[in-house]
Amino acid sequence: MQKLKANTSASGIFTTTMRKKSNFNMERRTFLKASALSAIAVSATGFISFAGNGYVGDCETTSDILGPFYRPDGPIRNNLVIKGEKGELLELLGKIKHQDCTTPYKNAKVELWHCDGNGVYDNTSTDFKYRGTTFSDENGNYSFQTILPVPYDVGNGQIRPAHFHMMITAEGYQPLVTQLYFNGDKHIEKDAFANSEFAKRRILEITGSDKSKQVIYDVSMAKIIPADPSAIDKLTGVYVNQANKGKTKEFFKRNNSLWLKNGVFGEEYRYIGNNTFEYAGMPGGMFETYTFEISGSGAIKCTLNYMNENNEKGTVEFVKA
Repeated sequence: MQKLKANTSASGIFTTTMRKKSNFNMERRTFLKASALSAIAVSATGFISFAGNGYVGDCETTSDILGPFYRPDGPIRNNLVIKGEKGELLELLGKIKHQDCTTPYKNAKVELWHCDGNGVYDNTSTDFKYRGTTFSDENGNYSFQTILPVPYDVGNGQIRPAHFHMMITAEGYQPLVTQLYFNGDKHIEKDAFANSEFAKRRILEITGSDKSKQVIYDVSMAKIIPADPSAIDKLTGVYVNQANKGKTKEFFKRNNSLWLKNGVFGEEYRYIGNNTFEYAGMPGGMFETYTFEISGSGAIKCTLNYMNENNEKGTVEFVKA
């Protein structure tokens, strides 16, 4: 039995944890060794969106997978404005709430990152331009002073609409990674992620005057956030073992869930946060985790991280064909 875990860098990460019975693993390994699986090409932009609903009340909060430009350890600050650089001044503010959609969540960690006025991300400098981290106050409130990001070309005629990236981490809940878009952006219509039905509540109004613009986004945390079907479409396909080209994994979508083929049909995985999918059927102590990482070029890696019935641990890296 093995476990799959994708390497993670500044790229998008998506992890799948499998838990299943050992005879299923044997069937799967036999199937994969014997099968010639056809490759499925993808047009990845480096952004994969995942969405979910609040589980109590009517306070849907949807999430997105990490894009290729996330950098951990952003500075603790909520003023990201850089004197002399172009861009429309904007305040992003809102409230972090518990799963009941009402109770404020104090001290939630809120990370924000976005491109500059030229559509460029600061991926390398020690300045961490337009990247920052803050924490919600006793009333759940958070805010950032920054600029309005702009649309940018990702190649192949695709233009991403202007958007913020956010990651909210609150103890007791699944971390939330999300993207915020802006009403009136003409590029939303042709963007597979922004025009998803799961993103509707993340297309926000910009209010206020030219000198005091605001965008409000409230967040309700959740224990489990399901994956957006449009994201699963991007992850499906054949992945080739980099150490042994004859070994492959094939992921497919069924009933809007991610499945891995085995010798019978396949095994379903649920999204459990932190870019992780889980199969909740393995004996105690055994596990397999699948992590998908998307590079800035759109290439997708998948790493298996596992512990088998003999308490043996290991990792195996795959790349999408």
